[in-house]
Amino acid sequence: MIVSMIQMIFQIPDVDSIKAKRQIVRSVKDKLQHRFHMSAAEVDLQDSLSFAQIGGALVSNSKVFGESVLHKAFEMIENEVPVRIQDVSIHSEEF
Repeated sequence: MIVSMIQMIFQIPDVDSIKAKRQIVRSVKDKLQHRFHMSAAEVDLQDSLSFAQIGGALVSNSKVFGESVLHKAFEMIENEVPVRIQDVSIHSEEF
């Protein structure tokens, strides 16, 4: 079993409330879960107004497949969500 994981830190520009930030974060998580059938959660920076950290995971039988799905998910966020990516890491582990 291969678990592929992604961690992203992004800046959310022009947000003036935690409620507005949470709407954007919820939208990102929902897109990741529904389009790519992966688990996603806000894992840190919950109290920051302009930054968010999201982690996601996908279980498969192939490292290549898992990481390619996560790269597509990253590209989707980069192209469709009004955020500035600060850091991203993708890796897989075999269990």
